[in-house]
Amino acid sequence: MEYSKYQKNDIVTVTIEDIGNDGEGIGKIDGYTLFVKDAIIGDMAEVRITKCKKNYGYARMEKVLIPSSFRVEPKCKLHRQCGGCQIQAMDYKRQLVYKQDKVRNNLLRIGGFTEEQIDAATEPIIGMDEPWHYRNKAQYPVGYDKNGNLITGFYAGRTHDIIANTDCALGAPENKDILEAVLEYMKENHVPAYREKEGTGLVRHVLIRTGFRSGEIMVCLVINGKKLPGEERLVEKLLEVKFPENGESVSAGQKTIRDGAVHKKLVSVSVSVNTEKTNVIMGKEIRVLWGKDRILDALGGINFEISPLSFYQVNPLQTEKLYGLALDYAGLTGKETVWDLYCGIGTISLFMARKAKQVYGVEIIPEAIADAKENARNNGIDNVQFIVGKAEEVLPQFYAGRNMSKALVENASYESGKDEERTVDEQMRHPDVIVVDPPRKGCDEKCLETMLAMQPERIVYVSCDSATLARDLKVLCGGGYELKRVRAVDQFGHSVHVETVVMLSHKKTTA
Repeated sequence: MEYSKYQKNDIVTVTIEDIGNDGEGIGKIDGYTLFVKDAIIGDMAEVRITKCKKNYGYARMEKVLIPSSFRVEPKCKLHRQCGGCQIQAMDYKRQLVYKQDKVRNNLLRIGGFTEEQIDAATEPIIGMDEPWHYRNKAQYPVGYDKNGNLITGFYAGRTHDIIANTDCALGAPENKDILEAVLEYMKENHVPAYREKEGTGLVRHVLIRTGFRSGEIMVCLVINGKKLPGEERLVEKLLEVKFPENGESVSAGQKTIRDGAVHKKLVSVSVSVNTEKTNVIMGKEIRVLWGKDRILDALGGINFEISPLSFYQVNPLQTEKLYGLALDYAGLTGKETVWDLYCGIGTISLFMARKAKQVYGVEIIPEAIADAKENARNNGIDNVQFIVGKAEEVLPQFYAGRNMSKALVENASYESGKDEERTVDEQMRHPDVIVVDPPRKGCDEKCLETMLAMQPERIVYVSCDSATLARDLKVLCGGGYELKRVRAVDQFGHSVHVETVVMLSHKKTTA
């Protein structure tokens, strides 16, 4: 077969036999591989070729001739245009199979593990009970359509063209009414939307955060200026919104939040000033227009205060399962010292602190560490310390004994006489457990080297990208660790993303 027989815009018929890492269908015609967006494994489809390479090409779906048994009717009619729900047309149970296979294939191909090793360690993926309306945070760009009408919605895949949509099937149900109130306020008060190319206009994004346990709602408008015209009218419009009952929310206080049925309620309206020509959404200056400067929510019985700038997992119900799994893998008995790297606002650290002797959290963002310390205080957890810095810099410094601040050691909350054989200094340099939850790019090489030098009994790796996870596991297992437990957790139904938790045990502890 000569690949040159196929050209851009050719329409061909192909049967989809596999799924790629980005959720695209994979099929072959005369041995020539095509990657087809929006196709489902098992589909026979008519597709249009969009790009030709020597041995493979890309195509888009024109017509499904024979639908796959895994194909379902998408809940959102815009799912093919929007980049957020790449596999919404796939049956949810089949999505879970795809995600588990994705983790497995990366461990085989990138990690170099054998099928026997993976099969022995892998546990069934944890799916969602309800894979809709699970996101507690959404950031909607504001702009204009081709006719100059004011709109908000989402960017089309790999573009900055806004698809008008106020009713995302993944977001909290109340987002629709909030967005419509904001648009109504803007029209009535002649408030212009931001025009990205020119850098003109005022309202750039609308951020909405909802406490799924507390019922508290925050609305923050990101603006290209210092002030909105008629700010009091914006607040009035938002206060007019009637929120539905929510069976998983209760009124919040400083006590542990528990399930109950109350109305959700707006508690915070603010603006974020961002006058830079940048793709970064939020500005650093936050000004409260009405109510509080943050909302309260809870994970696993631990309360968290969340500001517009806070990092907080967007799927709280699955996050409880994810962090509960990490806690289980850590195997804590109350005697262990734990390092939590890339700790954010301290969510995993506080989960671990309830069963560990002492926890140290490291995070590069100072505001996140400030939130982490406040969250620890609010929950009465005093056996955790938080440190600002890059994990790949902080950890080596502590291991070398160059960063043992007297105040930190004195505040380590150890009870005297309980571990006389190991000083606080030694326990910090040689922890029992290290937990890592890095960004998509994975762990820094220096961080991995120091983890190997510290030789904790167990390493718990929480990953949002199984490819970089597999790469890092190859290094760690090449340095004396064994793959013991692996489990995927679906945090983002209808997307291609999957979280994974892994437990590694040092060979010295299993010999």
